[in-house]
Amino acid sequence: MLVNVAYGMKLPPEILEYPPLGCINLHPSLLPAYRGADPIRRAIMAGEEETGVTVIFMAEELDAGEIILQETTRIAAGETHGSLQQRLARQGAELLISALKLLAQGQAPRHPQDGEKATYAPPLTAEDERIDWSRPAEEIDRQIRGLEPSPGAYTWLQGKRIKLRKGVPAEPTAGLSGAARDLLPGTVCRVDRHSFSVVTGQGCLQVLELQPAGKKRMDAGDFLRGYPLKVGEKLG
Repeated sequence: MLVNVAYGMKLPPEILEYPPLGCINLHPSLLPAYRGADPIRRAIMAGEEETGVTVIFMAEELDAGEIILQETTRIAAGETHGSLQQRLARQGAELLISALKLLAQGQAPRHPQDGEKATYAPPLTAEDERIDWSRPAEEIDRQIRGLEPSPGAYTWLQGKRIKLRKGVPAEPTAGLSGAARDLLPGTVCRVDRHSFSVVTGQGCLQVLELQPAGKKRMDAGDFLRGYPLKVGEKLG
């Protein structure tokens, strides 16, 4: 028996056929959804409400083998890639042990995947990390959470690259003056002692934690004490 976890590459047929009991793989998604290299980040960034772990017999096509066991979990509100990855690791380890017991007893089921329902989770690109302020605040929030803690979603402020570590979508007109409501996406629309808000393509994003280049992550309030912002300043 060969057990594969987070290898991310195809195995040649001679390897797949060598173990008497076959090769199995633990994948952090509900296959056939999110086949590929980055299922956890992609699920959060896409706004999925649930995900899970799947144990499959490996096949020549990546993540397309027959399903042995599968288990679902909810994606909690505000959950990041880091926290979800830890939960799925624990859940997956327990499911993998159950699958191995079934294999040892000769009772492991084989459920074919429906290839027509397959979706894919390609590796991140540099463009995935850059915040596009013309997108809705909820999508930007999911981007930040999906890339947290690594590699992080970034924007530009005062000519310097900065990573946004935590934000909260907010209504675009809540507490804003008439002039602030007309600001373009990427513009600071509110500043207080503990946070600042940025206009997006739909709504505003209240920034709560960030990380300037070359510095540690910090609360937005701590950042504002050293880098005072004003309404009307532009990010991006």
